[in-house]
Amino acid sequence: MSQFSRPQTGAEPPAKQVGMDAILRIEGMEADLPPRGAGRRDLPPEESHVPRSKAAGLPRHFWPAAWGLVLVVLIASFFIGGPEMGFPTTVSRTEVETDNGGTLVLEKSLRELISGVIDEAVDWLTVEISWLFDGLSSVVAYALVTIEDVLKWIPWPTVVVALAVLSFAVGRWKMVGFTLFALLFVGFMDLWENTIDTIALMVVAVVISVGVGLPLGVLAARNRVADNLMRPILDGMQTMPSFVYLLPGLLFFGLGKPAGIFATLIYAVPPVIRLTNLGIRQVSAEAVEAAHAFGTTPYQLLMKVQIPMALPTIMAGINQTTMMALAMVTIASMVASGGLGDNVLRALQKNQPGNGAIAGLAIVFLAIIIDRLTQSVAQEQQDRRSAG
Repeated sequence: MSQFSRPQTGAEPPAKQVGMDAILRIEGMEADLPPRGAGRRDLPPEESHVPRSKAAGLPRHFWPAAWGLVLVVLIASFFIGGPEMGFPTTVSRTEVETDNGGTLVLEKSLRELISGVIDEAVDWLTVEISWLFDGLSSVVAYALVTIEDVLKWIPWPTVVVALAVLSFAVGRWKMVGFTLFALLFVGFMDLWENTIDTIALMVVAVVISVGVGLPLGVLAARNRVADNLMRPILDGMQTMPSFVYLLPGLLFFGLGKPAGIFATLIYAVPPVIRLTNLGIRQVSAEAVEAAHAFGTTPYQLLMKVQIPMALPTIMAGINQTTMMALAMVTIASMVASGGLGDNVLRALQKNQPGNGAIAGLAIVFLAIIIDRLTQSVAQEQQDRRSAG
């Protein structure tokens, strides 16, 4: 409701438009707003929705002065350093005498200084907290071996039929035909065991990612400070090249599957955090206000109202995390994590485009099957919400 009214009599003034402050105060959100006078002002109704360009508020002589400053800097740069002027990156210079009586100048750049500090910090972590990394590595390795043993113990016809049944529930006969073709292709190309290894890596990575991402997404949705702190970190995690994630996993866990799981976790966890945050924030204010009216506690509000209504969006985040985990465990073969990525890597090293193409198709088929199955779960939740 945008306004509150009461029965009018002859002596009563007409009902006034209630501002956003009053609405938020009613909903218990006034604490999130800065006080009046602290960078806030009430715009007239006709101006409150009109977007204003930042350039519109610049002084009239801004652009001539700005381009004049650029010209001055350009001329000064030509006089000081010339047309190929470089950055002053050297922070120290040491002269060392050589055996033949000459002098050798050793320069240390800013990059070398900062990288040296990072190297010392990593060395300290790997020595002083090695017990933590060894424990995590043991737990992850045990989970991977257990899942691999169970999946390899089950006869392959059982796995094929089970996935065909799930595919029929998702896409009827077209999806069943594709699933059977894809799984038989993987098996007859002698890639079944590597596919099982890839699935085990992905399952462990997705479980850890969801276990970490859901609480962080809930925290970001309910706490503005946490949201502001997480947002730039998640932006960096999603924009950094995927190969960079292999470096910390290799430094802390060494070569092997735990390093690949750690790199996959960093790469795949942002979508579930973001979409959990988004889904909870998109829950209608009317539903939250009604829950407050019935006296629900914050925990009951979260578990019985916000998460059930945000579940389709959360499932979409889990779907994206699953797809990104599959992509990353393939790249993680560079740190000896195994799986189908190992076939692609060996094909590249030996210049075997045929084997590389076959392994690539197996990865694509696996990705399509997993994507359709996880999307069906999200769609089912959306249909239940619409019907309810």
